[in-house]
Amino acid sequence: MQSLNLEKINNFSSGEQIKFLEEINFKLNKLSSFNRIIWALNNLEKNFILSSSFGIQSMVLLHMITSKIPSIPIIFIDTGYLFPETYLFIDKLVKKMNLNLKVFRAVISSAWQEARYGKLWEKGIDGINLYNKINKVKPMKFALKKLLVKTWFAGLRRSQSKSRKYLSILSIQRKIFKFLPILDWGDKKIFYYIKKYDLEYHPLWKDGYVSLGDIHTTSKINSKISEEETRFLGIKRECGLHE
Repeated sequence: MQSLNLEKINNFSSGEQIKFLEEINFKLNKLSSFNRIIWALNNLEKNFILSSSFGIQSMVLLHMITSKIPSIPIIFIDTGYLFPETYLFIDKLVKKMNLNLKVFRAVISSAWQEARYGKLWEKGIDGINLYNKINKVKPMKFALKKLLVKTWFAGLRRSQSKSRKYLSILSIQRKIFKFLPILDWGDKKIFYYIKKYDLEYHPLWKDGYVSLGDIHTTSKINSKISEEETRFLGIKRECGLHE
């Protein structure tokens, strides 16, 4: 089957592009996640990549995608401030699943950033936004460009936050296809999938973490905060990668 022509679609007017994507998403919403992935592999342009935070429930999409494309590049953005358990979890999965891991980082080291800017995460929304731009957004843009990416798979889900409630399975971001196969999954479905295939949660799951990022801006969930408030000190949810 011939791939959708990304260059042609990017030349559509905004109205034409919206209508085009709405029609495809209407069909994708009726498919299972596995069939969505098969559709994407048959219809969307190569090169394919999967981004992963290697967070609490990241095993689901890692397992799904690599079962179809074992050698797909897995883009991981390393801020230098992740939990030690996250780094060890990645090491374990790379070895166990033979993952084609591609690590990208900011040009400026974490120590150099602190010398230049101080602890940006302690400087309110503006500081957090600058931190995310340096450590997440710019490295991801570089990764997409370096790997000549045409289709980007990611594991975002609507149930994770209000900011993800209106996302679509297929969209175009930074002029490439963005594909979210498990967008409509809830935590219960994630749990059953992990149990069915005997997959692993991130080791910090048992300690009360439901969403993981950097040590300095990630909190355990409790009765006073929602899942989205466990990230970035409750100031915001998105880091900019998916906005």
